[in-house]
Amino acid sequence: MRHVVLAPLTILIAVCAAVLAVAAPATADTTRIPGSVDLPCAATVLHQPADWYLPSGTPRALVWLQHGFARADANVAALAHSLADDGYLAFTPSLPFIDPNGCTLQNLGDNTGFLDQLARLFATSTSDSPLATSLTTAAAQTGHPTPQLPSRLVFIGHSAGAEAVEYVAHRLHTTHPEAWSRLHGLILLDPVKSFLGTNTDTALTDLASTPLPVLTVSGPPGLCNNFGSGTTALQTHLHRPFLGVRLTSGEHTDAEGASTDPLGELLCGIPQPGNVAILTRLTTAWTDAFVDGTATPGDFAHAVPDVVTGIPGVQPLTGE
Repeated sequence: MRHVVLAPLTILIAVCAAVLAVAAPATADTTRIPGSVDLPCAATVLHQPADWYLPSGTPRALVWLQHGFARADANVAALAHSLADDGYLAFTPSLPFIDPNGCTLQNLGDNTGFLDQLARLFATSTSDSPLATSLTTAAAQTGHPTPQLPSRLVFIGHSAGAEAVEYVAHRLHTTHPEAWSRLHGLILLDPVKSFLGTNTDTALTDLASTPLPVLTVSGPPGLCNNFGSGTTALQTHLHRPFLGVRLTSGEHTDAEGASTDPLGELLCGIPQPGNVAILTRLTTAWTDAFVDGTATPGDFAHAVPDVVTGIPGVQPLTGE
């Protein structure tokens, strides 16, 4: 299992200097193909919309990019395109926020059974598995060749989607060792704990005992991130010298960037181009480091937050 501890502040200094003004335009020939994915839910099967973003060449890894509460796959399209431009096969399912059987993205009582099904989705990589079928069907319906599903995995979640990727990673660790060995890291984008249940705490308590890299790009505490509940939980449970950054002038919608909508802007703020650029470049740079395995534990040991100077509005985060 190639779980590596990266040199995130080294990456941070480089990428922040490059993106304080504006994000670099996408240049790669990436393709979005719409589709769906079948997810068991109690005695039924949900047929959920799911978009795939194909890189121009052989995918470097599969990235599960999960939207936030009451949002949809279209709201993370800009970030998914950036990841595909960087060579990743991005999978962005739309997950319910209301369901009579509890099959929801966030915990409204007990959604752990549904999240267990998501863990099984990534744990099964055969050619006739639901995940592979989703990709094959979407590609066939749009006339695109089907890329092979990469074995390497990275999970990225925004808002309530961050809690979902945490919990699914936890379930891979406890129940699906083969898939766990293929998971290279988590990125949490302004993470939010559910009001009910202990999914975040359960997941992070388990993941804290592993070498799996877990990093965040968070915003300041506010209504839309439940006053920073997910970031606080991360700092409480993961006693590590570097956990990512807080964008002190950030908005909860920064992860959506150009893919946000009037409702998102009305309720949770208008994403600012400079912050979106930093978030996007950090997300892709950290994903690269996870997948390439170029960093070492020694690099991480020297990740001292106060070495970052001259980058306004970027606050390094550490574990408590």
